[in-house]
Amino acid sequence: MIEQMGATLIIAIILFVAGFILLGIEMAIPGFSVPGISGIICLVIAIFLVSDSFVEGAIIALIILALLGIMFAIILGLLSKSKLKSPIILKDEQNKEKGFISSNDLQYLLGKQGVAITDLRPSGTADFDGIEFDVISEGKYISKDTKLVIYKVQGSKLIVKQVKS
Repeated sequence: MIEQMGATLIIAIILFVAGFILLGIEMAIPGFSVPGISGIICLVIAIFLVSDSFVEGAIIALIILALLGIMFAIILGLLSKSKLKSPIILKDEQNKEKGFISSNDLQYLLGKQGVAITDLRPSGTADFDGIEFDVISEGKYISKDTKLVIYKVQGSKLIVKQVKS
């Protein structure tokens, strides 16, 4: 009987450790998938193995939730200080020749002339020196292939108007 309880306790400890490790992996690489589900299952089975009553199981579950909260805060702190690589935040800037520009200062584009690639109703796409940008007209419909000029920059918004011939 004592040997069986010792073996059950060892299995429960292994399940607790595995559950915390798997949930830690899930916290660092989010997306409710295999590690998260497996970790939850391990912890639930471990609670059933070590608790003698419902109240004891509830207390153990609350302690586990508190420990998971502390673990989450630690992992979140490490991710925010860039000690761990975050899978959520895009750090690389894409190729500017393909038209992607992050929300850097776009004031240098003021006064640039280009051509509307799509109809602007009032937003659309325009080409400026071979680079495509999403632009917004001053509220008017502008047809495709019309010459444009950037006359205002508001954050990452490029406001254009038709060039008078």
